Amino acid sequence: MRLTKTVITASFYVFVSSHGFAWAQLIKLNVNYSSISTEQLPAWVAKETGIFAQNGLDVQLIYTAPNMGVVALISGDTPIAQVSGPGIVSSRLGGSDAVMIAAGFVGLDHWLLSQKEIKTPQQLKGGTVAVGRIGSSNDHIARFALRSIGLAALKDVTIMPTGSPLDRLAALESGRVQATALTFPSSYVLWKKGFNILADLSTLDFPFQTTGIATTRSFIRNNSDVVRKYVKAQIEAVHRLKKDRATTLKILAKYFVGVKDAEAFEKAYERVVINDKIVPPKQYPTVEAIKSVLDMMADTEPRAKKANPQDFVETRFVRELDESGFINRLYQR
Repeated sequence: MRLTKTVITASFYVFVSSHGFAWAQLIKLNVNYSSISTEQLPAWVAKETGIFAQNGLDVQLIYTAPNMGVVALISGDTPIAQVSGPGIVSSRLGGSDAVMIAAGFVGLDHWLLSQKEIKTPQQLKGGTVAVGRIGSSNDHIARFALRSIGLAALKDVTIMPTGSPLDRLAALESGRVQATALTFPSSYVLWKKGFNILADLSTLDFPFQTTGIATTRSFIRNNSDVVRKYVKAQIEAVHRLKKDRATTLKILAKYFVGVKDAEAFEKAYERVVINDKIVPPKQYPTVEAIKSVLDMMADTEPRAKKANPQDFVETRFVRELDESGFINRLYQR
C-alpha cells in the first residue's frame, strides 16, 4: 500500500508538472474585436471552449472601439484582429501591409429596419439612418441596402454614425433615428417589437467581407507559426460553432449583453451560423468578397477602382490545412 501511494503521488506530481510546463509554453497573443455581433463568434468560441489553448495560444481578447481595430492591428498592439473588410481595404489602400488570412463571415444577412410608422422606402425619405461609423462595414452595408430600395445616402436620407449594433438598436427604439441596418439577433429583436423590414439583404446572395481575420505581412514574415496556429484554431472554432448548437448559443448569450431573447439567438444560429455561404467551413478569405468591398468603396475612394482584390488576402494558411485533409477529417467526425 505504501508503494502504491508513492506511485500515485509521484504520478500526480508528474501530471501537474507536465501540464504546468505545457501551459507555460503557450504563446501569449492579444487579439482585438470591435463589435458585439454574431460575426465575433469564432473568437468567442475558441476562447471559451479552450480551442486557442489546445493550439498553443494564450489569447487575450480585447474589445476596441470600431475605429481603433485596424489601428491596433497596424501598430502591433493586437497583431491579429477580427476586423471588417472595409477597414482592411481602407488601411491597405492607405499604404499598410494588412491582409485577410481567414474568411470569418463573408455574406450579408442584414435587415434594413425602420420605425413602425415607416412602411415603404418613400416614407423613409428625409429621415436619418444610423450606422456604426462613417466608412465602416456597417456604413457601406447600410448604403447598399438603401440603394437596393431606390434611395441614395446623403441625398434622400441623413447618415448618422451611432456606434455598436446595440447602440444602433437603442437609437432606433428611442426614436433618435428612422432606420438602421442590423444582423441577427439584434434585427430579430426589433422586428418582434413591430419595427419594419425595408430591405432583406440575405435574399441577394451577395458575397461581402464583413468580419474576417486579419494580420500584417510583416507579422506573417516574423511569426508564421503563430499565424498558422491561429488559423487552425479559427477553423476548429467554426466547426465547433456549427456542430455544437447548445454551446454556441450559450456563448452568444454571454457576450451579447443587453439582449435576453433566446428565440433571437436561435434564429441567429439557424439563419447565419450554420449557413455555409456566410460562414464557410474552409474559411478561405475570398477574392469575390473583397471585390464587393472594393466596388462599394469605389464611389468615394478612387484608389479602390484600380485595386487588385488578390492583394488583400493571404490564403496559404487555410490552403495548407485544406490540402492536408485536416478540414475534411474535422467534418467527417
